[in-house]
Amino acid sequence: MWRRRLTCLFGGEEKRVDSRTIHAGRGSSPVADAFPQQKFCDNRIVSSKYTIWNFLPKNLFEQFRRIANFYFLIIFLVQVIVDTPTSPVTSGLPLFFVITVTAIKQGYEDWLRHKADNEVNKYPVTVLEDGKRVGKESEKIKVGDVVEVLEDETFPCDLVLLQSSRDDDTCFVTTASLDGESNHKTHYTVPDTVKDVESLHATIECEQPQPDLYKSLGPENLLLKGATLKNTKKIYGVAVYTGMETKMALNYQGKSQKRSVVEKSINAFLIVYLCLLVSKAFVCTTLKYVWQNQHGQDEPWYNPKTQQERDTNLMFTDFLSFMVLFNFIIPVSMYVTVEMQKFLGSFFITWDKDFFDPEVQEGALVNTSDLNEELGQVEYIFTDKTGTLTENNMEFIECCIDGFQYKNHKFLTETDGLCETDGPITITLNKAPEVGELEELFLRALCLCHTVQVKESQPVDEIDGVVLDQVDGFSPSPEDQCAFIASSPDEVALVKGAMTNYCSPLVLCDCIALRYELLHVLNFDPVRRRMSVIVKSESGEVLLFCKGADSSIFPRVRKEEVDRIRVHVERDAKGYRTLCVAYKRLGNEDFARVDAELREARLSLHDREEKLMAVYNQVETDMILIGATAVEDRLQDRAAETMEALQGAGMKVWVLTGDKMETAKSTCYACRLFQRGTELLELTVGALGEGEGKREERLLELLLEYHKRVDYGLIVDGATLSLLLNASPDGTGSHYKNLFLKICQSCTSVLCCRMAPLQKAQIVRMVKSSKGSPITLSVGDGANDVSMILEAHVGIGIKGKEGRQAVRNSDYAIPKLKHLKKLLLVHGHLYYVRIAHLVQYFFYKNLCFILPQFLYQFYCGYSQLPLYDAAYLTMYNICFTSMPILAYSLFEQHITPCLNFPMLPFGSREVAKNAMLRWGPFFYWTMLGVFHGLLFFFGVYCVFSNPALLPSGQVFGNWTFGTIVFTILVFTVTIKLALDTRHWTWINHFVIWGSLAFYILFSFFWGGITWPFLEQQRLYFVFINMLSSMSAWLAIMLLIVLSLLPDVLLVALRRPRGRNTRQVLPRSPLCFPSIPHQVFQIPPVSHLHAHISSFLHASFLCISFLCPLSLFNSAVAG
Repeated sequence: MWRRRLTCLFGGEEKRVDSRTIHAGRGSSPVADAFPQQKFCDNRIVSSKYTIWNFLPKNLFEQFRRIANFYFLIIFLVQVIVDTPTSPVTSGLPLFFVITVTAIKQGYEDWLRHKADNEVNKYPVTVLEDGKRVGKESEKIKVGDVVEVLEDETFPCDLVLLQSSRDDDTCFVTTASLDGESNHKTHYTVPDTVKDVESLHATIECEQPQPDLYKSLGPENLLLKGATLKNTKKIYGVAVYTGMETKMALNYQGKSQKRSVVEKSINAFLIVYLCLLVSKAFVCTTLKYVWQNQHGQDEPWYNPKTQQERDTNLMFTDFLSFMVLFNFIIPVSMYVTVEMQKFLGSFFITWDKDFFDPEVQEGALVNTSDLNEELGQVEYIFTDKTGTLTENNMEFIECCIDGFQYKNHKFLTETDGLCETDGPITITLNKAPEVGELEELFLRALCLCHTVQVKESQPVDEIDGVVLDQVDGFSPSPEDQCAFIASSPDEVALVKGAMTNYCSPLVLCDCIALRYELLHVLNFDPVRRRMSVIVKSESGEVLLFCKGADSSIFPRVRKEEVDRIRVHVERDAKGYRTLCVAYKRLGNEDFARVDAELREARLSLHDREEKLMAVYNQVETDMILIGATAVEDRLQDRAAETMEALQGAGMKVWVLTGDKMETAKSTCYACRLFQRGTELLELTVGALGEGEGKREERLLELLLEYHKRVDYGLIVDGATLSLLLNASPDGTGSHYKNLFLKICQSCTSVLCCRMAPLQKAQIVRMVKSSKGSPITLSVGDGANDVSMILEAHVGIGIKGKEGRQAVRNSDYAIPKLKHLKKLLLVHGHLYYVRIAHLVQYFFYKNLCFILPQFLYQFYCGYSQLPLYDAAYLTMYNICFTSMPILAYSLFEQHITPCLNFPMLPFGSREVAKNAMLRWGPFFYWTMLGVFHGLLFFFGVYCVFSNPALLPSGQVFGNWTFGTIVFTILVFTVTIKLALDTRHWTWINHFVIWGSLAFYILFSFFWGGITWPFLEQQRLYFVFINMLSSMSAWLAIMLLIVLSLLPDVLLVALRRPRGRNTRQVLPRSPLCFPSIPHQVFQIPPVSHLHAHISSFLHASFLCISFLCPLSLFNSAVAG
């Protein structure tokens, strides 16, 4: 960019910005001397985010964008600088742990991206230099190099085809890694080039790199990076676009840090708690100085101030000290627990046996564990068609000839009562010649009207453009069939269907054969939606055979012939790809005129496409309609069932494909995205008409008309989408975009066809940035899907046959589309419920923890004296309460994970739009924490109205007061989590009751032993003396019951919101393989009975812990 600006400032010619001059072979040229050499980028591909030099600063910057990380960094610095009541270790150590673990995780993921880049950049290639073949690494290719590519190798950069090993100067490529299509595409060498490429010196003038895959300089001559050479031994091409300027790289969106909606909710909640923290510190600081201003309180006789303290204003220092004292209200350990929950929880996806596919011998893959919960919040699904919804495996099903339907003999089990003479198409061979003349002509059209080639290894009798058509031959078995190569898989299906059911168009037998000379091919294009061939028979008769979409063929044939075919076409279009077939006889004069016009148009240098289109439209008129075909693009296993289930869960499905409209439309019908009664609206080039001005006017008319409709499906093509998304200078583009978005949001389903990869990403970006910021998911299997996979909130890669670019760049990878149902409706739903409960629970238990500390300041003269011992402050979130919630967030299953469970979509709708982390539930948990915190403090305060709680009359002190509050706190929040648990495993029992046992044992040893490394031991024998008091026992048990009882009654009396509330959970495959599953079954008498039973169960276990301790301590006290 800077080089171009400097060129413009210091005399560079502006007209050269839009084009580039390339010197093939990098030889000397007069043109090279006349103009300064242009500099181009090298051939390196970079998809990583970090380098060795910028990893540390860049990663730290991204991590400290998190509010909690930045906050604890400030607290840590305050604790280091200011004399605070707590040690800097309490904030610094957890922060260091979180930053380190996250940095290691992100560094490892980026290392994998570096590794993948090196595999591409270090790939060995052969380049011609000074007439010699030189081996190089792919990254060292420069623009202008002549590169040699062998069969089955991928093109290392964008090449212009110079020479091919084929005699017809063509080559075949597959673009499976680009657009997911495994069919072969034909490319041609640049005409009038020298045959000796080793001594080639040429100049190429071409446009600057652009991302559009379907519009480029000489698309029939340009070989794109990532495509694979097929059925051609060797080609030579000159590099025109390299590295990050190739079309594949320009359609690649760099990876950005994806943040889940849960993390955004956490940040919002943190702001609320930060306000609470500041408010508490401000109140305590203010009241402290108000209280000290009273006579005798500022400098009591037992604690006189020094002269330095009298001369210094310590108000700000006191404020910071209170901030540090109350900083535990912000749960820094929550981030550690969330990271562990996401990391460990991701293994459940990889361990799920339902995701294992025997065909690819792989299961699911998790590339990013940060978005597990986002799987349960998806509102929009953007899916590719070829290789994702379908297998890209076409099969000829049936045809209609002159109003009569003929089925392929493989599909005779189905019956159709449209006409009495329906039957397998092979009955044509048994008809008399006069009866089967039209049928024979129809099949002859299928044999001739195509661009199918035969693999070189098979013998082909095709010389000088003459195609041999066998008439009365036999149908070969599938084992004898040839390997066909075509630009579209449906052409192969039609040729195979004709060969199986009628004759062999390309294989000669000992029988009579007819020769046809191929004169012209009128190629298919998305505007005409048809293709034609002009052939000449041995008798000299010139015929035009045409096949295409019904909407394109019907207006060009006789009207009386349409009605007999229309019924079959409309019916088959609901699930099959349909094509109509027509023909026309051309006289010698007509052909001579057409031949001259076609040759003149093809040699035209200006408006060549428009002139060819005019000739095509002129010759393809007044045709005779013969019949129609139906080809099935086989769907992925259970694709329709999966799409139906996802729509039932409230998700909207959009299909974004680079395929033709008719193909994609039939797939949408087969997947049940479009229903038979659904009205389909079109925003396509055909619907807009010709002319730029007229198109924009017509587009606005259609948008305003469609905006008034309801309950419909929408079809959009890439050209129309360019008009919609590219804003015009007068601002009308923005208006078009808003109207288009509103129309799409009112649709049942949207189909976008003929899409470039970057357009797919633009569609996803448009939806995810719309009002409400809906969660989007993109699923695809090819490199052309990478941009939308990276753009969406969640990207899913399919482990198909079209390369692994989508899998490498995705967040999650699954073998087949059918696995998406369980991934979203089971795993995603459970992950969201678990982590939402984890977040709310952490804020609740920390509020319960710090509120008594705040209230205690009113009774200690605002002296910043902590209520709890330093060990309790440090270990509360680390040891005493962390493991139970981690186990809950890993194993909780509130719904049955069975895929056949009828309420599964209902459960997904209940938690949609982040329902469990909205402000309503957050304030409920906050008020619950306030209630429990007040009850803990003032309940114990009432007990301490008579401080002599021991039989000996010994008085308890402030540390005993804090220890009783802390004991009630730990037991209450832990048993509260036990009451919320619906799916019990032995791990849940171990960590819940084990945490309580660990707290008791730790308190015994911490206060019962003299530790030599401690300067002062505040809790020495405090815990043992506390448990020897029956009053303390009564206070602990009574306050625990009073704290939990309102919550139990509230849950029990609240009406259930779905029929799945009381589902008994079966044995589930979602837990660790080595964990035996146990179900804590609650009698289904009533919800009140259920929760009280759990409550009594937990209370019994609590008492069973404490009673032996009471007897032991009574004995010790005695």
